[in-house]
Amino acid sequence: MSQISYKDAGVDIDAGNNFVENIKPLVKSTKVPGVLGGIGSFAGAFELPTGFKEPVMLAATDGVGTKLKLAIDSGIHNTVGIDLVAMCVNDLICNFGTPSFFLDYYATGKLDVNIATNVVAGIAEGCIRSECALIGGETAEMPGMYSEDDYDLAGFAVGVAEKSEMDRVSLVRPGHKLIALPSSGLHSNGFSLARKVLFEKMKMNFDDDFNGKPLIETLLEPTNIYVKTFKALKHEIIAMAHITGGGIVENLPRVLPEHLMAEVQKDTIKVLPVFELIAQHVDRDEMFRAFNMGVGMILVVEETNVDKVLATAEGSYLIGEIKEGKRRVEMI
Repeated sequence: MSQISYKDAGVDIDAGNNFVENIKPLVKSTKVPGVLGGIGSFAGAFELPTGFKEPVMLAATDGVGTKLKLAIDSGIHNTVGIDLVAMCVNDLICNFGTPSFFLDYYATGKLDVNIATNVVAGIAEGCIRSECALIGGETAEMPGMYSEDDYDLAGFAVGVAEKSEMDRVSLVRPGHKLIALPSSGLHSNGFSLARKVLFEKMKMNFDDDFNGKPLIETLLEPTNIYVKTFKALKHEIIAMAHITGGGIVENLPRVLPEHLMAEVQKDTIKVLPVFELIAQHVDRDEMFRAFNMGVGMILVVEETNVDKVLATAEGSYLIGEIKEGKRRVEMI
């Protein structure tokens, strides 16, 4: 009677081992003080940073959404890992947590070592930009669950905050100013709508020229990571809102008390050309609910600190202020 191996069932252990060897130098490149041990153990280890009076561990998890579909279909796999890290660490800093380490989960129908290595290279790059360490992850080869050409990603970022610094909402006051940090594009939100408009409605192709480069390059532009800006301006920032799904109108209220509103000057927002393209077939209000529209993060700052923030945060600009009123965002 013939015998069946794990490989016959669709899982290649040797490919998995080759993949681990490929990513060892990538993981090593992200090492920061606090990392204990290396890749290959059952769990990653990180020493709790010193210098905190009441340290609180913060954790954030996210994925890349249907932006992955574009990466898979285009064969460009080395940037979505940056997005994965960005979506997690940009949330951490909104609670005044400094990212310490990151873990990833990569699931696929059939492990392609080159593709997986490119994905992890992006994750490592995201960690370097975030000044945190990639200390572990999981690769799952699941034939029958995913098609051979598909893969999915999830990420997990852990950081540390001072307990007394975490409650930012109570610090927000009328008269505080709102400063936008520019996004690099769609980041990792709204791609289901963008794909429907661009490829189904407008019949565009990946290689179509858009502002001097292929459209797919604009769509896969990795998410900006704001960790270094946070570290440089931590003492000047009252609160931060990461502008993801739901746009400005749904994310900015998360840092407002019940009795305060945010007034945003819509005309001051530097809307990126890709959003103007999509807006040809989407209502303007819907655009502001589905996309970041060019604003990746909003900082709440005291008026006396506006000039310093604008001088330090590259590309930043004033878009509004905090006023009395029921918690909401008013676009005027």
